[in-house]
Amino acid sequence: MTARELLPTATPARTRAAVRELTRPYSRLALGSLVTMVAATAVGLLVQPLLGHMVDVVADRRPPGDLTLPVVLLVVVALVQGGTTALGLSLVSRLGESVLARLRELFVDRALRLPLEQVEKAGTGDLTARVTRDVARVGEAVRSALPELARSVLAIVLTLAAMAALDWRFLLAALVAVPVQAHTARWYLRNAVPLYARERIATGAQQQQLLDTISGAGTVRAYRLEEEHTGHVTERSSAAVELTMRGVNLVLRFYNRLHIAEYAGLAAVLVTGFLLVRSGSVSIGTATAAALYFHSLFTPVNSALVLLDDAQTATAALNRLVGVAPAPVEAGPAAAVPGQPGPADDGPGTVTVTGLHHAYTPGRLVLRDVSLTLRAGERVALVGPSGAGKTTLAKLIAGVHRPTAGSVRLAGSGLPDDRLRVALVTQETHVFAGPLAADLRLARAAATDEDLHTALAVVEALDWVEALPEGLGTVVGEGGHRLTPAQVQQLALARLVLADPPVAVLDEATAEAGSTGARLLEKAAARAVEGRTALVVAHRLTQAAAADRIVVMEDGRIVESGHHDELCAADGTYASLWQAWSGTRATPEHPPHTLTAPTLKDH
Repeated sequence: MTARELLPTATPARTRAAVRELTRPYSRLALGSLVTMVAATAVGLLVQPLLGHMVDVVADRRPPGDLTLPVVLLVVVALVQGGTTALGLSLVSRLGESVLARLRELFVDRALRLPLEQVEKAGTGDLTARVTRDVARVGEAVRSALPELARSVLAIVLTLAAMAALDWRFLLAALVAVPVQAHTARWYLRNAVPLYARERIATGAQQQQLLDTISGAGTVRAYRLEEEHTGHVTERSSAAVELTMRGVNLVLRFYNRLHIAEYAGLAAVLVTGFLLVRSGSVSIGTATAAALYFHSLFTPVNSALVLLDDAQTATAALNRLVGVAPAPVEAGPAAAVPGQPGPADDGPGTVTVTGLHHAYTPGRLVLRDVSLTLRAGERVALVGPSGAGKTTLAKLIAGVHRPTAGSVRLAGSGLPDDRLRVALVTQETHVFAGPLAADLRLARAAATDEDLHTALAVVEALDWVEALPEGLGTVVGEGGHRLTPAQVQQLALARLVLADPPVAVLDEATAEAGSTGARLLEKAAARAVEGRTALVVAHRLTQAAAADRIVVMEDGRIVESGHHDELCAADGTYASLWQAWSGTRATPEHPPHTLTAPTLKDH
């Protein structure tokens, strides 16, 4: 099977920069969380000295009444620590959820702006895995790992400082465990980072295979490819499972090394305490407090290091999420993006295609040296046999793909930067779930109800929209009012009117419509593209006959160009196509220019 070109994964530096950018709006919340957590941890560190004092009271055989004050103080410490810890954790959780919500919003925004060509090469499985599993993994880390990690790190730092305050030699003894812990952490990170990254990729590949198999289930059964596809699914699943088990084995070895560090450190602290007490440098209670301090480090140290596991999987997922951003395209000197100014004498909306070559697979050209000019306001029909390259040329002009060589230029129209330059409309249709008005406002968010009614009237859809149960407020799409295919395409045409681009590219939009629906849509589309430069990949040659100019393609090249009557008289490729087309109809007609627009895409 052909290897997918997966979506990019961000570098660690880029991810860190993204995190800084995400947290910048919440700097005050972050500072408040830090101060509260430091206070909670500092108050909790009073427990060990109080217990040590109680040991000294017993060892010195003091009156039982001397234990009253430290016991009361322990209760006070517990209450204060509990309250400040709860407040601190709630602030940390609020910070994490706020950042996570902003990350989700940015991810969706960037994912929707990815070039279609890039998404097609990566496959929907990779993007779906990032939307679901990677977002869930980061969310889980933010909700559980982040608060615990913050608490653990503070506890470690402040506990070591408290041990030094008791006697600096206790701190040195505690540091015996650090080399083992540091080596363990370094070893784990070195092995875990690439392992979890590979696991995320394998999971995406597994999901892509499942999607391919399920979506093509009918074809799989028709060609009796069940065993082959089951084998592919098993292979991808086994690869993901194998990487997961390697991760489990890595974690088990990680725990074993941590236990060695704990035993070594505790033994060093106990021996140091014994020597200091024997020399009279510290009391038994102080040595007890030091041992309790080090023992209390077991939980935060283990939590912090164990959370490296969650941190690494979350970091790998975060790298994949941050990587889903529109990377700047490095264009060669001949490449151009729709909207880039053309020659000074071109009128607004003029499209100039020069020396265009394109290949989806290196070495297999789909278009060869295509040059074409669409004059401002001109309607050009693109015709030719299947596989001639019509759709590819349409998508290149619309900016969906970038040409392998050559240029596509749109003459400057004076439009603002956020204004749509080119609208691509295809036979693939989607109605978003929600009120009909919201579906239309995808093309222009600020459109008023009057604007919507005007656009619907242009495409002759106003009558049936007003007849809906709630008019523009009627819920359509998934779970809502069911629209006919012709109505759906009229909505897309209305979006085109609302977006008001100078150039419209329409690709066989009436291919799925019946004859009655096609006539309706042809009339609606002709009105929708009035005053615009329009390139129409014609499904019906009657569309071509009504165009200002016809361009005929064959084998990736333009072979003819001219008006309907001229091309018929030339007795070339178009004349043959027209004779074959009109021969299947008793009375060929030349209806109004026909275009339809199921989908509106901003390029």
